[in-house]
Amino acid sequence: MSPKFQSFVVFAEMRTGSNFLEANLNAFDGIICHGEAFNPHFIGYPNNAPILGVDLEARDADPTLLLSAIRGDTARLNGFRYFHDHDPRVFDAIIDDDTCAKIILTRNPVESYVSWKIAQETGQWKLTDMKAHKAAQAQFDAKEFSTHLEALQAFQLTLLNRLQTTGQTAFYVAYEDLQNVDVMNGLARFLGVDARLDALDQSLKKQNPSPISAKVRNYDEMSTALAQLDRFDLTRTPNFEPRRGPVVPSYVAAADSGLLYLPLRSGPHESVMKWLAELDGVARSDLQTKMTQKDLRQWKRKHPGHRSFTVLRHPVQRAHDAFCRHILPVDKGSYVQLRKTMMRRYKMPLPENGPDGGYDLTAHRSAFIAFLKFLKGNLTGQTAIRVDAAWCTQAQAIAGFAGFCLPDRLVREADLSAELADLAAAVGRADAPDVSQPVPDQPFALDQVYYGEIEALAADAYQRDYMMFGFSAWK
Repeated sequence: MSPKFQSFVVFAEMRTGSNFLEANLNAFDGIICHGEAFNPHFIGYPNNAPILGVDLEARDADPTLLLSAIRGDTARLNGFRYFHDHDPRVFDAIIDDDTCAKIILTRNPVESYVSWKIAQETGQWKLTDMKAHKAAQAQFDAKEFSTHLEALQAFQLTLLNRLQTTGQTAFYVAYEDLQNVDVMNGLARFLGVDARLDALDQSLKKQNPSPISAKVRNYDEMSTALAQLDRFDLTRTPNFEPRRGPVVPSYVAAADSGLLYLPLRSGPHESVMKWLAELDGVARSDLQTKMTQKDLRQWKRKHPGHRSFTVLRHPVQRAHDAFCRHILPVDKGSYVQLRKTMMRRYKMPLPENGPDGGYDLTAHRSAFIAFLKFLKGNLTGQTAIRVDAAWCTQAQAIAGFAGFCLPDRLVREADLSAELADLAAAVGRADAPDVSQPVPDQPFALDQVYYGEIEALAADAYQRDYMMFGFSAWK
């Protein structure tokens, strides 16, 4: 048994050379790889032979039995191959176990896709002698390849993130490295095994050694399709915002009706709360708030047919609300310490003791512009100040909701009256009250402050929300 690790996993995909890597791992004294141990269709290999006394039926009933058996064999270092579509029930246990060595095998995704298509055509997934080789050409399907590529990239990003957050490292092997005995011996050293190879296992042969142009029937069509891929992800909008949780205690359930409101901070909260109370003819204090996840599950069970919703607000209006509520004043609701830091470090022209008689529209506009410029840096991780829920992007907040409760409907503030009436009707309430207009921001309403530069600065700071939700100019 390795002094460093108690087991290992090879993260790979179909047609990446994982069979060849396994053959060479098994050539080392003290190492054994058990194939695709958690493939949902078979155990280890297609013949379904038990692994360490655990058969397919027992593994499917409880996959941790097999995982424990692999970890528990102290006579040698046991491992297996794991692909992105293998049993997800064991993924967390594998990735969080720092006594399980991680080997990540990669291959050019176009090559692995073409190899997969040829294997589908021929039915030949391994080759031990060229006399048995079956030749065929692949038919490239752009849509199918795009789906294939997205699945591979998503899994690789998941692996990278989980290794980072658990403080682990992995041994990366490229397809081309499989023919290098020094790399294989380096892998054994990584695993903590003393054995070394003088030569590689020769039982498996490369199935399709021809150039890819000879292996694809519609090669020109494939070249055109691949040229349209954004290989370097140049169109991606970077997101440096911290992840947000589902914040279940902030949710508001109607007193009787089956409606659940998932508030986004700095939105038309007061108007929605008033409407929910009036819908059931109760006081606001009768609305259900500060629920735990257990409370929310129970509420959902008691209200079959329930609907949940959140309300999107235009980024300019939301930023102005957050500014007027938390940054400009010094009374209740103000982020006093944050505003001091904003004034000192970021030179935000805020009135020292809050707005007074000398604080006019020009001063307010200048201060709000400075806040929008601050938001650009804050949301991209360039400031030392937290990204507060009062001004984080709505896209990130909604992604946080998804950790426990996705809203049934995203309601835009401009459509609030019609949308809420429709939601009420969906839960059997045709007598929905009108929605009151939000109280204008103080000391100046947004329509007094707004002009072209403010829109441009907001769009620059909140480009993710503008893109995700299709916001146009506020006016």
